[in-house]
Amino acid sequence: MKMLKLLALALVVSGSLAAAGPGKKDEKQAVEGAVEKLRKAMIDPTQTSLDAIAADQLSYGHSNGLIEDKSAFMKALLSGDNDFKTIDLSEQSVSIIDNTAMVRHKLMAETNNKGVPGQAKLAVLLVFVKQKGDWRLLARQAVKI
Repeated sequence: MKMLKLLALALVVSGSLAAAGPGKKDEKQAVEGAVEKLRKAMIDPTQTSLDAIAADQLSYGHSNGLIEDKSAFMKALLSGDNDFKTIDLSEQSVSIIDNTAMVRHKLMAETNNKGVPGQAKLAVLLVFVKQKGDWRLLARQAVKI
């Protein structure tokens, strides 16, 4: 009898974990998708793609200490002041707490800011918030590595 109760409890617990697992996995994949949308929008920026991925309250921190709001972030990319030719991401981790996600990764990029070729090697922290069903970039901070 005791063994039956333990088996039943184990089945209930494993069923609960299985039910919780896919949702978290789906959300992690959705956040990873948002990171990829951001990466692509930074390489080939459009008003629509940038507006769709960035929260209105965006605080975008560069490795040189410059902090931009959403408007300045979009203007810099659309004007070519910040011009990413390639962006490669590695060592990415995603943590989700309620409607907030933290993403850390290494970013290696080829740039052509204001017509001057260069490279970026950064460690980046991104904070996404889920708004109206979509993950949007709320904050970003980078440091040179």
